[in-house]
Amino acid sequence: MKAIEQTEFGIAISKYFIIPQRVITSIMGFLAIVTGYSQRVCLSMAITQMVVPKSAVRTIREDDIICPQDADKPPMTGGDYEWTEEQQGRILSFFYIGYLIGHIPGGMLGDYFGFKWVLAGGLLWSVITVFLTPPTVYLTEHIGLAILRIFTGLGQAVVFPNLSVMLSHWVPKHERGKLGALIMGGGQVGTVLAFTLSGIILHSLKWPMVFYIFGIIGLTWCAIFVVLCYSDPVTHPFIKPSEREYLVAELGSHIERKVLPPTPWTAIFTSPKIYALLSAQIGHDWGFYILITYLPKYYNDVLNINIKENGFYATFPFIAMWISSIAHGAVADFLIKKEYMNITNVRKMMTSLGNYRTQIYEAIGSLTLPIAFLAAVGPAIFLILGSYAGCHKALVITYFTCSLLTMGGYYAGMKLTPIDLSPNYSGTIMAISNGTGALFGVVSPYLVGVLTPNATLKEWRVVFWLAFAVLILTAVAYCIWASGEVQEWNDPDVYYENKAARKEAKRLAKEAKKQAELEAQKAQN
Repeated sequence: MKAIEQTEFGIAISKYFIIPQRVITSIMGFLAIVTGYSQRVCLSMAITQMVVPKSAVRTIREDDIICPQDADKPPMTGGDYEWTEEQQGRILSFFYIGYLIGHIPGGMLGDYFGFKWVLAGGLLWSVITVFLTPPTVYLTEHIGLAILRIFTGLGQAVVFPNLSVMLSHWVPKHERGKLGALIMGGGQVGTVLAFTLSGIILHSLKWPMVFYIFGIIGLTWCAIFVVLCYSDPVTHPFIKPSEREYLVAELGSHIERKVLPPTPWTAIFTSPKIYALLSAQIGHDWGFYILITYLPKYYNDVLNINIKENGFYATFPFIAMWISSIAHGAVADFLIKKEYMNITNVRKMMTSLGNYRTQIYEAIGSLTLPIAFLAAVGPAIFLILGSYAGCHKALVITYFTCSLLTMGGYYAGMKLTPIDLSPNYSGTIMAISNGTGALFGVVSPYLVGVLTPNATLKEWRVVFWLAFAVLILTAVAYCIWASGEVQEWNDPDVYYENKAARKEAKRLAKEAKKQAELEAQKAQN
């Protein structure tokens, strides 16, 4: 965006801000994901109190491996809606249809107009759909709710693409690991907030209050964000001049949005780096969406954990993942700043740590791929162990917590790759990546509903083995082709000039070779 001259009033106000504006903007970005995720996943808790409890409609048989209720615990509670597991899976997965549709348009809007109003508008739209959830259920039951969830996903589709735009325009490279992990880790905090607060609300109040309370939280965020945040340092009216100069010096390579060339679609979709990114995104999202969507239902339907304890225990894996992501972000920044590793290898190492437990990428050279493959049992193997822990609730919760703990490096790794590859088109790249993940967000929760009609451990083991396979198989491409360096097509004009030059050089070389062959033939004759 075009730079503005700061007024004396703006400079005077800036003196009252102790925290740098890039940190304030990052914190608001973090809270954007927190409020977005809380609106997204609170239904996973609420739905356990909307439908008739499983214990009331099935017979517990030993060969089904359905855990008995604890005699000293309150009885399982539920609602009146007799929705099948497939119908519930449809409700939970339809969010990702809108999420998928809105990603690329949301990212492009952020690239061209700035993230502020696109992000605020998208989350305001999401808040409206959250407020509409109770009346929609009363009037249309599961059909209307599933359709409404599409519109909720449409509003939230702009979040991650526009936060990538925000990071590329506000955060220097050597600070992106720490602040990027903080922001992108907001999903875990939002999930913790949704599960904990929903459990408390549902223990004392009716399920509609869950949606009204989270709607109010979302409205509050929108109001504060609009006042405090701006799309660029050069358009911020009350940033400190010293911070503005620092950020312009560090991030001054951006092309002004009004003269940004059209998105280089051909270059993007013919880049192996993009497909490596998509592979890692698919593997992570498949496993992560299953847990974030179904963990409360698993605790409720399989382990027979009551609603208040459910909200408490379901937070453990996401707290572990958030702490892990922050720690990995600090390590990533340290390695980049001290130049111990280049950005590409840091991203690969963190993504491998995040998705597949451990991998000292740079030190093992050509052994990276087989070791990465062998280490791809991180989150996946803990899911398997959780399902084979049977009804040992403490052990199941521990294994699921370890599963997401090992995913923590993901947010200092692959999640920052769109910003590394193309600061100018980071919103669009993130939209392509996260949108691809959203496609599997549609498939995996719905597939869980189809595969677990009776919600037994045997049925769930099939789900977890499938997640294991997906996590392993998507590891290879990222380890081979991923990059953390700015790509040539980040500046399309330069890219097409160089492409034309290479084409011309190839033509001239071909002509020279042909001329040399003709001269050789003449010499022989």
